[in-house]
Amino acid sequence: MSYLKQTVALKDVKCFALHGFYPEEQLTGNHFIVDLETIFTPSGFDDELKQTVNYEDLNAIILAEMKNTQKLLETVLHNMISKVAALYPFVEIINASIKKLNPPMPGQIGHSFVKLTYTAAK
Repeated sequence: MSYLKQTVALKDVKCFALHGFYPEEQLTGNHFIVDLETIFTPSGFDDELKQTVNYEDLNAIILAEMKNTQKLLETVLHNMISKVAALYPFVEIINASIKKLNPPMPGQIGHSFVKLTYTAAK
């Protein structure tokens, strides 16, 4: 028997934020790109939002957490995942990632990258 899985996601959400371990990063800020993806088994298709994830909610969560300055990008992602899981308890998998563009270190680095994956307990 096969099962249908649905993905609702926002990709490449561009933000300027003050995240960073070092105090100067929290003063100068940086540009970030965020992806937030949900995967779940749809309960039906009646053309109503109650049976899916509203990506407007995902956007609001991303923007709120990007304004909430943290030392570690892992903390930012954990907070996003926690909010999505609380709002949509039927979601089975949440992938969240952040790219920090031009991280402040020697050399020409396009971006640093952190990703967290949440899998709901069965």
